[in-house]
Amino acid sequence: MIAFLRGRVLRRTEEMLVLDCGGVGYEVHLPGFLRDLLRADPQRIAETVELHVSYHVSANQPRPLLVAFLREVEREFFERFITVDGLGPTKAMKALVHPVERVADAIERKDVAFLRRLPGIGGRTAEKIVATLHGKMGKYALLRTEAPAAAEETAMDFRDEVIEVLTGQLGHRAAEARRMVDEALRRNPTIASAEELFEEVYRAERGGPA
Repeated sequence: MIAFLRGRVLRRTEEMLVLDCGGVGYEVHLPGFLRDLLRADPQRIAETVELHVSYHVSANQPRPLLVAFLREVEREFFERFITVDGLGPTKAMKALVHPVERVADAIERKDVAFLRRLPGIGGRTAEKIVATLHGKMGKYALLRTEAPAAAEETAMDFRDEVIEVLTGQLGHRAAEARRMVDEALRRNPTIASAEELFEEVYRAERGGPA
């Protein structure tokens, strides 16, 4: 059982890191929200890194799967998340495209609509998540993930760009445009471009699913 690794980053891909820990190379996989965070702030993982690991091996999956997190409490959330029937570690890892606190908060609010939009999570699994974990996620919903300063500045740049287009070209009032944009960013703080922000605003205004 591997629960923690400290080592030098040998190789980095979109979905995983290879760590040299005492001369042994470990492949560790990253959930989506962590990949996004590291893209925005690559210095969070320097040459040497410490990772909290959720380790999985089974008859159906004989090759070990190591899912890595920067904080122990995130690993703890993940291991509670996969107690849901039908939600194995690979599926759960791919589903976590939002920070732990957002997913935990959605579970506590019984927000099935949010949960079923997670990759690989349909309506039935979303209902199971709420039925299994509601009332147990308050601790994780209180987590705070600080956005890197560079990412915040970029977000402000395309936020202002979208507001300018909504008011200057599309005929919306300034206050209305700011409301639409700010609500979209609250719903999906991982938005990384003006195009994605326009799409999120559009989905909300038409009242359709994301």
